[in-house]
Amino acid sequence: MVRAFCLLLATTFLAWSVSPAYVSARRKLDLIEGDRAPAGAVYSFTKAEIEAWAAVEIPEQVPEGFRKATVDLGSNTATGHALIDFMRLRHAKGAPKNWFIDKLLEGERPVAVTVEVTSANGSCTVFLRSLEISGVAAAGSVLDFLVQTFFLSLFPDAKINEPFKLDYRVDRIVVRPNAVWVKINQTPPPPAPANPVTKPRFLAPAR
Repeated sequence: MVRAFCLLLATTFLAWSVSPAYVSARRKLDLIEGDRAPAGAVYSFTKAEIEAWAAVEIPEQVPEGFRKATVDLGSNTATGHALIDFMRLRHAKGAPKNWFIDKLLEGERPVAVTVEVTSANGSCTVFLRSLEISGVAAAGSVLDFLVQTFFLSLFPDAKINEPFKLDYRVDRIVVRPNAVWVKINQTPPPPAPANPVTKPRFLAPAR
C-alpha cells in the first residue's frame, strides 16, 4: 500500500512538471499521427511548443551528444541551434569508431542548421541552406561530407534536398515567423475500430 501511494505521488509530480507547451504540442501530434485529425484541420506549433517538444523527445531518441536545442522560425525557413558532440552522437547511435572523424570533430560544439521548407499537395522538400559549427560555415565538399558522414548515417530515412510524401493525410507544412502550420487535406479520417486498443502514453493534465 505504501509503495502504491509513493508511486501515485511520483506520477502526479512528474505529470505537473511537464511544461504546458509540451502537452499542447504532444496532443496535436497525437491527433495527427493517430490519423484522427478532422478533414481540412489546421494545427499551429509555436516556437515554445517546438522547443518544449524537443526538450522531452530528443533525449529519448538521442540520449548522448545533443543538448540545448532551440529553433528560430522565418518565412519558409527554420534555423535549429544545439550543442553537439559529434563523436558521442555517432557512438550513441552505434556508428563504428573512426579515428580521423573522431579527431576532426572531437568535443562539444555549437551548431546552427538552416533549412528551407517547401510543401504542397501532400509533399514536402527540405533544402539544407547552411550549416555552422562553432560559428564557421561549412560549404561545398565539407558540407556534403558532414551530411553524408553524420546526418544521413545516423538518420538514413531522412530526406534532404529531395521531395518526400507526407503521412497522416497532411496536405502541407508551412513555416512562418510565428509558428509552423500543418494543414490536413480534405479526406475524412478513417473510421475508428470497433474495439480500439490504445497504447498507454504519459501525458500531463492540462492546467
